Amino acid sequence: MSWTAFTALVRRDLRLFFMDRRQVMMSFAAPILIGSFFGYLFGNVSGRPPSKIAVGFVDQDGGPIIRKIAESLSKDPVLEIKPYAIEEARASVRAGKMTLAVVIPKDFGDAAARAFLRGANKPQIQFLYDPSHGADVSMVRGMMMQHVMEVVSSEAMSGDTSSRLMEEALRDVQSARGMNPADQKALLGMLQGVGQWNQRLRANPAASGTANRGGFSMPYTVKEEAVTARKGVTYNSMAHSFAGMSVQFILFMGVDAGMVLLLQRRTGMWKRLQAAPLSRWTVIASRAASAAIASMLILTVVFTFARIVWNVRIEGSFAGFAGVCAAFSIMTAMFGLLIAVLGKTPEGARGISILVTLVLVMLGGSWVPAFLFPQWLQQISFLIPTRWAVDGLDGTIWRGFTFGQSLPAAGALLGFAALFGLVAVWRFRWEA
Repeated sequence: MSWTAFTALVRRDLRLFFMDRRQVMMSFAAPILIGSFFGYLFGNVSGRPPSKIAVGFVDQDGGPIIRKIAESLSKDPVLEIKPYAIEEARASVRAGKMTLAVVIPKDFGDAAARAFLRGANKPQIQFLYDPSHGADVSMVRGMMMQHVMEVVSSEAMSGDTSSRLMEEALRDVQSARGMNPADQKALLGMLQGVGQWNQRLRANPAASGTANRGGFSMPYTVKEEAVTARKGVTYNSMAHSFAGMSVQFILFMGVDAGMVLLLQRRTGMWKRLQAAPLSRWTVIASRAASAAIASMLILTVVFTFARIVWNVRIEGSFAGFAGVCAAFSIMTAMFGLLIAVLGKTPEGARGISILVTLVLVMLGGSWVPAFLFPQWLQQISFLIPTRWAVDGLDGTIWRGFTFGQSLPAAGALLGFAALFGLVAVWRFRWEA
């Protein structure tokens, strides 16, 4: 293979690539703009507070217990509580303006406090929710349980109505028929003890500090630590977003590189290359090399922008990051050749290649992280080269992968490149 001819063909391909302003704009600007948008949308960027879950609160009870529950919910940093009438709340949820509404029925407060002491006739809270926000509904259900339990238990055991509720519970236990005498005696002793404790607190309010306020609360607190490259390094959502969008648009660039070969066949350029004193391998290798170089240039520009504008740092091995980028660039070049081989015409090849590329991007976790996939799909996605590319970039950027830890991703990408290249050479039609 002539090195002079090879480098001349590579320079020609790169010059043609940069002459097409629309292609250059799409290759460089699109991953930057879309990566910035998705990263800002799904992450906490530059101290931006996370989006709250909008929850409508329909109070049909109007009692003091419900006011305390509403006040407790409004202090939760994840929730945005707003009072609504029931029909207004239903209309807001139906229109998608609100995630869900919590409907508190009439006499809920007293009924919940009685049920806390007796375990029967439990009142019901109604959730009006947007079915497209299933995860949010589950989260609010858990938060609601915590806040209601704390307020109701406190009110039942030491609140303003606790004496009346305790007397009612004692009368019910004393008049209960068919109860085991030993159980009845134990239950009476417990209720009487709570009542006496409540009377002592009322007689000496100064002693009823936070520890003696009555009721149940969460028996633990939570300390959260985001595990990233190392302690003290915060997660930057832009890292995954730029990795995913770079993979997507570089694959599209690889498709365009494959289209060039098909266009050369149609315009007669391929015959002129065949007539030149060039080997077949020189022509094919130069096409692949130019596509790989263009891919590396795009990755360099995109992640330089991410570093300057969004402070996306390479927290892992820089050599590992460069290795994953190089392996993905080579894989993209071979993918473009495969498209050129399997496509008979530029029009037919472009349609199927765009579909294949979108499937690769979707299953590779470029749009949303792969951990959101079902378990079976997560396993299958490892058969997709884009999964290794996104995971390799994520690992070297914010997970802190060492060079050795980045080798599996780079190796898998080179393996896919070899597979695509072998199939492309095997099926390549040398005659125009």
